[in-house]
Amino acid sequence: MSAAIDETPKSPHEPWNKGRLIGQKRPLKPKEVWNIRVRLQIKAGRRDLAMFNVAIDSKLRGCDLVRLKIDDVYANGRARDRATVIQKKTGRPVQFELTEQARKSIEDWLASSIDSHGGRYLFPSRIRSREHISRQYSRIVHAWVRSAGLEDSAYGTHSMRRTKAAQIYQKTGNLRAVQLLLGHTKLESTVRDQASRSMTPSAFRSRLNHKALARPCLRARPRRHESHRAVLVRRRKAFTGELRA
Repeated sequence: MSAAIDETPKSPHEPWNKGRLIGQKRPLKPKEVWNIRVRLQIKAGRRDLAMFNVAIDSKLRGCDLVRLKIDDVYANGRARDRATVIQKKTGRPVQFELTEQARKSIEDWLASSIDSHGGRYLFPSRIRSREHISRQYSRIVHAWVRSAGLEDSAYGTHSMRRTKAAQIYQKTGNLRAVQLLLGHTKLESTVRDQASRSMTPSAFRSRLNHKALARPCLRARPRRHESHRAVLVRRRKAFTGELRA
């Protein structure tokens, strides 16, 4: 006797991004940074306040932030003014400065926790089998965003990294400086990360063709019998990293 065949149509597999806002996460605005910081101060959450301040000032990726060691930002009984860490993604060093409020929050956090956990990481995990927090950082960031009344899906851990860089770029328009601050290996990454998000396409092309190309470039010096248009094209390629030696 043959078994009955179930001819009920199966529902298609639900996409992982259904109902989610995908793409680049927004940086926080200055008033939103202030809002979250005040809430953390009122809540008296020393760890979260220190984590938030360090995330904004350091501009590190989430994987590098959670792996920060106490010695990276703290020495001789006080927080360092400047720190240097090796990026996990690129393997290259990146330097950052800590503001006074970030240094104070670090000192307050370590004063209450360094004797209790005795570990070497700045933000240790509460799970004994792990030395530092990992996925918990993403949940903490989303909790900060919700506490400020912002749209949860529009922000993420990379929002912390982009916040200060976006403010610096909007004030100076200096892509090279932002590249160094973020520790990007290629300038194209900085262009996509900052300029294309904060400017209209026409304004971005104008800045790329005029302001950036006007800067001297060792690999784009005028050549003999070369037209002005050819020089501009070559400088644009050198600026965006498309020109290869």
